[in-house]
Amino acid sequence: MPMINFTNPIILLVVTLVYVLILILSKETKKSAIAAVMLFVFVAMLVVHTIMYITGDTLSSDVLSDITFTIVFDLIFVLLSFIAYLWVDDIEAKLKKKKSIDNSLDWFWGKV
Repeated sequence: MPMINFTNPIILLVVTLVYVLILILSKETKKSAIAAVMLFVFVAMLVVHTIMYITGDTLSSDVLSDITFTIVFDLIFVLLSFIAYLWVDDIEAKLKKKKSIDNSLDWFWGKV
């Protein structure tokens, strides 16, 4: 059963580097669609890994433990991607002088 296994530190490092590079690309081009694609990819990975966990009754406990660990990191990347999307979307709205429906990150930046 193929999966992106975040228990391997090399894979986790590579995914983190790709995430940062895509975030930088999205910020520099000021396109929130790039961050949205990244968010949907992590959500799709989360769905696939969850389905693997639910249907994996015959798998060994080591594999189920790895899938659980991977799901946790999927959730972390979904959260980070969502915050990155809101951030780049705010940058894009200011650049195009569009009125945003709400200031989604004001609560976040106000406390920083």
